Amino acid sequence: MTPPNKICRRCGREFEYRKRWERVWDQVAYCSERCRKSRLTELDRELERVVLELLAERAAGATICPSEAARRVRPDDWRPLMERTREAARRLVAEGKIEITQRGRVVDPSRARGPIRLRRVR
Repeated sequence: MTPPNKICRRCGREFEYRKRWERVWDQVAYCSERCRKSRLTELDRELERVVLELLAERAAGATICPSEAARRVRPDDWRPLMERTREAARRLVAEGKIEITQRGRVVDPSRARGPIRLRRVR
């Protein structure tokens, strides 16, 4: 029987068991070498905090675009932060704090492609 999938601590994506991790599966926390080497920074934590702040400012059930968080953190140079903001959102989903939606429906954060919206868990 295959062990259950895990959520990467860095990027927030779901990853599957691999045979080479058989002996150390309990200790595996990252989906790839890239994620393992690039630990969370203060910027990553700030993006998480800003996402939660923006959602707290909105009515229950209201959504935000990840770009709003990136713009608040770096108003003049926000575009390079978009992927990091999406990673922050995926980590918050894994913690059970927010949901990622597309066209009003909750989607799997690991498989969401294209425009997304973020909202507090209902």
